[in-house]
Amino acid sequence: MPAIDLLDLDSLLGEEERQIRAVVRRLVDDRVRPYVADWYERGEVPARELAREFGRLGLLGMHLTGYGCAGSSAVAYGLACLELEAGDSGVRSLVSVQGSLAMYAIWRYGSEEQKQRWLPPMATGEAIGCFGLTEPDHGSDPASMATRARRDGDDWVLTGGKMWITNAPVADVAVIWARAEEGVRGFAVPLDTPGVTTREIRRKMSLRASVTGEISLDDVRLPADALLPEAAGLKAPLSCLTEARSGIVWGALGAARDCLETTLRYATTRTQFGRPLAGFQLTQAKLADMAVEWQKGYLLALHLGRLADSGDLRPEQVSVGKLNNVREALAIARQCRTILGANGVSGEYPVMRHGDNLESVLTYEGTSEIHQLVIGQRLTGVSAFT
Repeated sequence: MPAIDLLDLDSLLGEEERQIRAVVRRLVDDRVRPYVADWYERGEVPARELAREFGRLGLLGMHLTGYGCAGSSAVAYGLACLELEAGDSGVRSLVSVQGSLAMYAIWRYGSEEQKQRWLPPMATGEAIGCFGLTEPDHGSDPASMATRARRDGDDWVLTGGKMWITNAPVADVAVIWARAEEGVRGFAVPLDTPGVTTREIRRKMSLRASVTGEISLDDVRLPADALLPEAAGLKAPLSCLTEARSGIVWGALGAARDCLETTLRYATTRTQFGRPLAGFQLTQAKLADMAVEWQKGYLLALHLGRLADSGDLRPEQVSVGKLNNVREALAIARQCRTILGANGVSGEYPVMRHGDNLESVLTYEGTSEIHQLVIGQRLTGVSAFT
């Protein structure tokens, strides 16, 4: 653990968990850190190459069982997400969307044939998946989705569009959610199907080391076996989001840790007024507050991970973790930027990149406001959504 581990948190982990964390950290140090600033600046990332490397390490769908997946614990998966996001949020998003959204949806709701077709190559990174829920006009309100699925004989025909879809421009399969006559249904859609087009979203100011796109569905005809048979109703895609948010609870801590470690090194070597920045009371107060919040966030993530491993984790508990840890990680990134001064906005240091990424993490897979309402409903028994 880094120097910021004031509470000896490492003692709360098992040996296997520490080993998995160490392996992922080495991979990030070797394969991400030397290149990510350039990927970010160019707005390009070798997604397919990274997916294959992550697959060889067993990181894709690592918390799922069978079909070539590693079957790791929720805590081990969370630790992997933390290390990946210490490299970059976009890199963690590649793994999170692949494993916790696309693969999980097929693993949880798909037919045996769909699982056998898609999960093994997705686990190795030979096939990339994406998750098509968000639409151009429907983000926080997926119940209002405009994408439609209608029966035509034995086939299904999909019409509509999805927006802000991670991995879409490089994906082989999309899990598409659409409104049918009987309610929301999910489909495994090969992206080479006639009528499907993808477009990469450019000019992003955040998550630039991540491939994001738009999916257009123009009377896309699918066979009956494209339907995810066990996915009926909006609870299915929402359960996938809960799965992915658990990784975000951990991942945001990785971005915050990298900011804080970078700032600690900077503050102890940068001299102003004849002393290191770390020697000033105001600087120490900032560092202390940030370190305390990081410890609290880690304890929260670990508690939620243990609940997940025991089968006792509830969706509103994940909302607590996502709301707190992303909000605090962003506050840490912003505070670290102040200590680095002008160097805080330089690409030579990772702090501004992490902060820009966390601005997206703050609002994707449930904005802070949405999670506040989820928690509020649990506290009061009253829904403020409708």
